[in-house]
Amino acid sequence: MNQRGVTPVVEGVLLAVGSVVLGLMAVYMPILGMAALLLWSVPIAVLTVRQGIGKGVMASIMAGILMALMIEPVLAFRLVLACAPVGLALGSFIRKGWSGARVFMGSFCVSFLAQVIVVGLLFFIMNVNAMEVQLSILRESFDQSFAMYETLGVPQEQIDEDRGNIGPTLELVSMLMPLILILMAALDTVACYFMTGRILRRIGMKAPELPRFSQWRLPTFFLYLLGFALVGMYWGGTREIPILYEASLNVNLVAMFAGAIQGISLLWYAAERFHVPGFMRWLLLLIIMLNIIFLQIVAFTGLFDMIFDYRKRFGTTK
Repeated sequence: MNQRGVTPVVEGVLLAVGSVVLGLMAVYMPILGMAALLLWSVPIAVLTVRQGIGKGVMASIMAGILMALMIEPVLAFRLVLACAPVGLALGSFIRKGWSGARVFMGSFCVSFLAQVIVVGLLFFIMNVNAMEVQLSILRESFDQSFAMYETLGVPQEQIDEDRGNIGPTLELVSMLMPLILILMAALDTVACYFMTGRILRRIGMKAPELPRFSQWRLPTFFLYLLGFALVGMYWGGTREIPILYEASLNVNLVAMFAGAIQGISLLWYAAERFHVPGFMRWLLLLIIMLNIIFLQIVAFTGLFDMIFDYRKRFGTTK
């Protein structure tokens, strides 16, 4: 930006204001707000790359103060504390010249830690259980939906059956808080990484790139993690140790998620190897994502690929 006559101070202010605008969109615009929330850290990351982490921290504080004047201060504090660290970390890592994979993983770890800190502060300082708040919102939403079904003439027996099915689902969701935090951190990191890289390239700066998706390989650690998780779920269930069962369930899903990524990467490699048209690749991916059985098969294939490296059987991509 300053190549076009914009001073570093003005650039920092503009990027901080950009974060404020995204923050206000996240609060007041229900649909676009989700995208705005994911992109909140992008201006901070760009500023950190160009001017250093000190300026990035100052811009984050400025954005937080401005948002606190316009919305609820606690909400502004939560937003900044949850989103700013990933932008600061990603920008700092890019500025240091790290590789794409290292930048991504480092930023993900920082983002996850930030999510944990926010939840912890809400619980220990304000005595607010973030998961219970979300579950209460979901319950109210389902109650409103069931009330609407009653006015539409849906049989009461069907409504009662559906209401009974919702309870176990919400209970399962409450057990998956760690996994939800991991997914939130992953979404924040993905959005910040790719959008920041795109902006940096548009203004003539270099940005690290991840390896081609078809070449992604995750460590064998996840396969062993799955084994330990299954043992933990068995012990926790048979010996009635709820904490062990819930922790193992989250670990199991993390391992399966990693296996799904590796498995889809393997499929993408095979599609490239055998010149499958792009449309067919995306159609196959959609079918897999919509079918839980196919997705589990792909996940287990990916987990075993971490050890056996099926790509070697296909040979080098042409």
